Amino acid sequence: MASPAATPTTVARMPAAAPIAAARIFGADRTKAVAKEFEAVFLSNMFEEMFSGLEDEGPMGAGAGAGTWRSLLTDEYAKTIAKAGGIGLADHVQRQLIALQERNK
Repeated sequence: MASPAATPTTVARMPAAAPIAAARIFGADRTKAVAKEFEAVFLSNMFEEMFSGLEDEGPMGAGAGAGTWRSLLTDEYAKTIAKAGGIGLADHVQRQLIALQERNK
C-alpha cells in the first residue's frame, strides 16, 4: 500500500494529534517533509512579524496590493531558508515525531 503524499494542504488539514499519525503513515521521508514544512510555516510567521513594522517602502512599494505581495515574498523567503537547511527546527520536530511514534507503538 502506497503512503499518501505529504503536501502542505494535507499537513494543514491534520488534526492536533496528527503528527504522531503522520510519522506512522508517512514514514521517515514523509516525516522529514512534514517537519520541513512546519519549519517553513514557522519562519513565514516570523518574517510576517518582522516585516509588519516596516513602512510601505522597498520592493513592494506602497500600493493597495503591497501587503499581499509582501506576504507571498515572506512565504518564499521561508521556504527557501527551510529548504537550504533552515534554522534547525525541522530536525528537532522530526526527532520528536519519531520519538512519539516509538512510544505509541
